[in-house]
Amino acid sequence: MNFIFFSPHFPKNSAEFCTHLRQQGATVLGIGDAEYDQLEDKLKSALTEYYKVSDLESYEEILRAVGYFTYKYGKIDRFESLNEYWLEQDAAIRTDFNIYGTKSDFVSNLKQKSKMKEFFHKSGVSTVQFSTGTTRESVESFIQSAGFPLVVKPDLGSGASNTYKINNEEELQHFLDTKPEDVAFIIEEFIDGVILTYDGLVDIDGNVRFAVSHLFENSVMEVVNTDNHLYYFCLREISPEVEEAGKSILQAFDIRERFFHIELFKSHKDGRIIALEVNMRPPGAWMTDAINFSYDVDVYQEWASMIVHNEVGGPYEGKYYTGYASRKSHKHYAHSHEDIYREFGGKIVNYAEIEEVFSRAMGNSAYQFRSPELSEVRDIRGYIHQEEG
Repeated sequence: MNFIFFSPHFPKNSAEFCTHLRQQGATVLGIGDAEYDQLEDKLKSALTEYYKVSDLESYEEILRAVGYFTYKYGKIDRFESLNEYWLEQDAAIRTDFNIYGTKSDFVSNLKQKSKMKEFFHKSGVSTVQFSTGTTRESVESFIQSAGFPLVVKPDLGSGASNTYKINNEEELQHFLDTKPEDVAFIIEEFIDGVILTYDGLVDIDGNVRFAVSHLFENSVMEVVNTDNHLYYFCLREISPEVEEAGKSILQAFDIRERFFHIELFKSHKDGRIIALEVNMRPPGAWMTDAINFSYDVDVYQEWASMIVHNEVGGPYEGKYYTGYASRKSHKHYAHSHEDIYREFGGKIVNYAEIEEVFSRAMGNSAYQFRSPELSEVRDIRGYIHQEEG
């Protein structure tokens, strides 16, 4: 298998995917904008060859790089970045070189939130009321149906950038007066609830080969807009309602041979599972590592084995709940880093500083910790996030 990994140096865990592809026997070819000498040794060892471009946004440069690799190594079997940002470019390259995977004619369904709703309806899973109209007239009509609060977000894109909760007419007017004219927004009803994810691997035949679920009790939107700290828990088991909804959504999209990360609300009001978003990539915010810590598995290896050989190990059972708790540098916490390790050292499985580009959502630093009991990881999270006063 000839596998081109686009931007293998960023984000940092891309090196894990490349390393395991190489170990599974693939020829791993990299295209990136970093100097070769700046790549970490682990990544260098995984890559058969690296092609540096001056600009990752330059489609002409990427075309030349793929053409060069095709000339030298023969047909390219896969082209992937595993990154939401590059979904459209990945699809365009696959289309132009007839490489297996999502092509340009379908990729908008994975990028535009308004188009996702059509597939949610097809899946039979409830979804939030929404409107693509953001004129005063269209918003007024939507408010009559959904009421306040509302959520506004870009129709195209990932993450919580330019995503807001609007509580009243005054905040709505401010949004309408200041919104960027070059961004298409959608408006959704606000759901009071928690987010449960359905994450895992689906094979080339459309079969879910491995799956887990994460629980978010504070939304990334609130974290970003208030510059707060983030936390979540990787669960030992998937609730049947989440698994049923997740599999139905995968089937509706007919997604194959990919990581998936599906976000679902569980409403506080009536307990309904409501589809929010679908992302056909590995979950972010260290969730791949959380999966490994909870299930004592190497999900990078399982993904690579599935890609190269259509094989996944297991079945794997959840042994631990793994928590993630970030810290923000502007906050003053009651307990020091040393206090945390002194109190919970045996439970802490990971600590690191976070790249600045991800810090608004993920924090400036973060801890991961695990326990067979959810109550204990909740206590650790509370200890880490306790602020002075």
